[in-house]
Parts: sequence; structure tokens; C-alpha cells
Amino acid sequence: MSHLEPAKPGAGRLATAALAALVVALLVGAFWWTGRDGDPQQATAPDPSATASGPPAATESAGRTGADDPTRATRPADPAPSDLPVIPELPKDARVVVVSIDGLASYAVTEELTPVLKGLLDSGAGTLNARTAVEMTVTLPNHTGMVTGRPILTALGGHGVTWNDPTSQNVRSGVDSVFTTIAAAGGESAVFTGKEKFEMWGRSWPGTIDELVVDESLDALTDATVTDLQQHRRDLVFFHIAETDVAGHAHGWGSPAYEDAVRRADSALGQVVQTIEADPRRARETIVVVTADHGGLRGQKRHGDAGAAEDYTIPFVVWGPGVVHGDLYRLNADDYADPGSGQPSYDGPRPVRNASVANLVTRLLGLGAVPGSLIDTDQDLDLR
Repeated sequence: MSHLEPAKPGAGRLATAALAALVVALLVGAFWWTGRDGDPQQATAPDPSATASGPPAATESAGRTGADDPTRATRPADPAPSDLPVIPELPKDARVVVVSIDGLASYAVTEELTPVLKGLLDSGAGTLNARTAVEMTVTLPNHTGMVTGRPILTALGGHGVTWNDPTSQNVRSGVDSVFTTIAAAGGESAVFTGKEKFEMWGRSWPGTIDELVVDESLDALTDATVTDLQQHRRDLVFFHIAETDVAGHAHGWGSPAYEDAVRRADSALGQVVQTIEADPRRARETIVVVTADHGGLRGQKRHGDAGAAEDYTIPFVVWGPGVVHGDLYRLNADDYADPGSGQPSYDGPRPVRNASVANLVTRLLGLGAVPGSLIDTDQDLDLR
């Protein structure tokens, strides 16, 4: 006995009807699919009067092209690869210029006072809500944090620089820096500063800073920095602008004299940026990082209150090839937290700090974290 089921009465007629329905469905589906895929050939619905052996009757839209047939179903074309946004890459042979504007409070970063810095912020990655060190809001301890990636107090594993005057003291033995890390890899660094006390860096890490220039004249110091950028391809250039802090102490933060000093500092930053952009190779390689060691209390001639928001709130801006535009906290939502108006402890949610400079620099240069550093040791401050 056959394994097939015996035919049932009327099965032939049912099969014929089912076959006809299937043919019609296939034709309708073919029409729909052709319109969906944007086939340039004319697509028409099957004519009910057509027979299996004859073509469908001519329709009203026959002869129209896809462009002028309003009845034709179309799907928007997928964007060509050239239409998609290109996510730039960070340069593989990067150079870094760090510009520290001494005493630049975040409230002073405006279109009027700092058009260059505001332009870098508006086209790069940055925040006006970065933080100083927790322990102190003064110059030398915070700058030493920038180059070591450490807190200040030795009890916290810090670099131990608690003084802020020119002295014969050095950073304690065993504390590494960006300069020692770059030199160990065969690279070069230069420092241009407006304050004599930065000579401590040269004594603390001898033979690792290839050029260290101290000049209280901002014009002369800017010229020296620009000349060095033109004549050398240093891995790191650290440009410290002191004039803003000097004006704040003499006339008060937020005063007209302070604002004039902020304008001059921004102009010096502009000269550095123009020098970078003037040479295609430098422009392809150079990342600029701008921050401050502390702010200052408006109407006051001081900045030493580590618990005052105007003292500990500072800018942190990164600009250059491969750096996308965006708020640093949004770009780093998984690893960093906007501190609002507070100053988190080192154990709390991480804000971007000026001491993040050290391991951002080493990461951009393709080096590991500064040995012994405690801030951004994962080198995870994302710029894209």
C-alpha cells in the first residue's frame, strides 16, 4: 500500500485553485519587492485580465521611469560610505603641547576674554568643570601633580611638594614624572615657564628636560615657545603662562587688570595654535591640552582656599587631530563623573583633574602610565 494519503473527493479542483492563488501571490510579491529595492526598471501590478500564456495588459504608467512615476513604491537609498560621518583617529606619532594658564578660573573662559580657548573648547573635547588637587589650590603643588599624576600629600601617595616658593628643595626621591617616562623611551621634553620656582623640576629630574626656559615676560616666553615648536619635534612641550596669576594677586581675580591678563594669555595660546597649524606635519601630529593650576575668588587677591569652588573649578580642554568635539564628562560617562559644584575626595567618583594631564600625555605618546602615579592610571580619559 502506498505511503501517500489517498486522494480526497474534490482535491483536484482545490489544488487547481490553490495553484492559481499561489501564482497571483507570487506576482504581487514580485511587484512589491521590486518597488522596495528601488529597481530602476518599471514595476507594474499584474493585470487581472492576463492569462497564463499572455503578457499583462499595458497599464497607464507604462513607459514611465522610476523618477517620474508617482505610483511607484521606492525606498530611500542607503547612504554611500562617503556620506557616513568619519570618526578620526588620534595621530600614531603624536606630539603634545600642554598649556597651563596659571590662575585661570573657569568663569573667565568667555567669548570676550578667551576667544581662542573658547574656540578650542567648541571644537575639541573639554569641560569648564574640572578640578584641582583636593589638598591645595596653589601653583607648584598642582603643577607638580600635572606632571606626576599624583595627589599632593605623601600620606596619600602624593608627590610631596607642599611648598609654593622658590627653594632649594626637590621632589622627593622615587617620584617619577612625564619627563622621566618620556626620556626613558628616548623622547624629548621642553618646559617654558614664567616662574623661577619651576626650576625645581630640572633639579628633581636631571637630564630629562631637554630645554627649560624661565622668563617673566610673556611676550619673550611665547616667542621662545613658538621658536622651539618651529625648530624641534619634541614629544612634549609644557608652556606655563604666569601673567594671569600675577594680575590676580596684584589687582584681584575678576578685576579689569585680571581680565586684561586673561586676554593676553589667550593671545599667547593663539600664537602657539597658529604655529602648529602653519605646518602640515605639526598640524597632523600635535595635540594641545589646556588647563590651569587653580582659579581665584572674584574680588579677592588670593586663591588658597581649597574648599572654595571658584578656587578649585578649572578648565580642561583637549584639541587636535583625532579629538572629537564633546563634553569630557559625556564622552567618559562610564569612568568619570561631573562633580557638580563639589570637590570629590580621591576615593569618590572621579572628576577630570589637572593631574589627569600626566597620564593623558603618556597615553597620547603611546607610553604606559607614569610609574607610581595614582590619577588616571588606566589612561582611560577618552577623547573620541
